[in-house]
Amino acid sequence: MTERSEKAVACFMQGCNCAQAVSSVFARDAGVPEEVILRAATGFGAGVGRTGGACGAVSGAVLAIGLIFGSTEPEEKEAKDRTYAVTQEFISRFVRKHGTVSCTGLLNCDLSTDEGLARAREQGLTRTLCPGYVRDAVEILEELL
Repeated sequence: MTERSEKAVACFMQGCNCAQAVSSVFARDAGVPEEVILRAATGFGAGVGRTGGACGAVSGAVLAIGLIFGSTEPEEKEAKDRTYAVTQEFISRFVRKHGTVSCTGLLNCDLSTDEGLARAREQGLTRTLCPGYVRDAVEILEELL
């Protein structure tokens, strides 16, 4: 485990969501205050606001990629292309490791339903599985930087 991935997992275990934990450890790389990233990432946690969508750790990494490589002007084609390329490679590596980027698929549980959320809490899924996804998302992104 790298120093940055340890920090992200600790952030997650202390109550940040998965997207916040991953993206916040790249604040310095992005030149953005950590508080801004934490706020911006909030809605991406738990499979994008508990909808079962993309894993928050993945979304947090994509947010960081955009902040590091992204464009601010419509004509910045090179920045967009680089952002898309890094994002695609990140997703490819995460899927190779875990089979999917879907929160529902990774947890084998649908957090968007009351039953799924209750089961996830009963079984401690976010405490047992998600720290690994947070760690892996950070370490994959570190490799790409």
